[in-house]
Amino acid sequence: MNNTVNTLGNASVSGTGRPGFRRRLIFQSVGAAVIGLSIVAGLVYFLFGGENTPQRAREWQAVFLSNGQVYFGKIMKENKEEIYLTDIYYLQVSSPLQQDSQPTPRGELSLVKLGNELHGPEDLMIINKEHVLFTEDLRDDGKVVQAIQRYQKGEK
Repeated sequence: MNNTVNTLGNASVSGTGRPGFRRRLIFQSVGAAVIGLSIVAGLVYFLFGGENTPQRAREWQAVFLSNGQVYFGKIMKENKEEIYLTDIYYLQVSSPLQQDSQPTPRGELSLVKLGNELHGPEDLMIINKEHVLFTEDLRDDGKVVQAIQRYQKGEK
């Protein structure tokens, strides 16, 4: 390669003055930028799930699992493999102590907020979709949503 100095004192590489060289350089730069942005967009899509559900995140859902457990909460996002559930509650059956020989009722259902357990879980559950039987949107006037709203207001 032959380096020269032009009359302005700037170094230049010979051959860069050819017609079309700059056009080709610009085309290659734009092409590289498009490919780079596509890769970044693909990584963001892959890492953060592609099927975000922001509309559902404002509503309450019931998530029924294959082990019989049901969780109530808000689906923050989901993808092909997982559901991300927040504001989580679940049902707990408490059976009264037996007194004498009287028949006892089956037990009382109570709604429990996830996070107060001994192991101290965070209020985010990532559920493998292989274990989800189905999900249901809950109505605001349903007993579960009303119980959640009472709990959030401190009425418990």
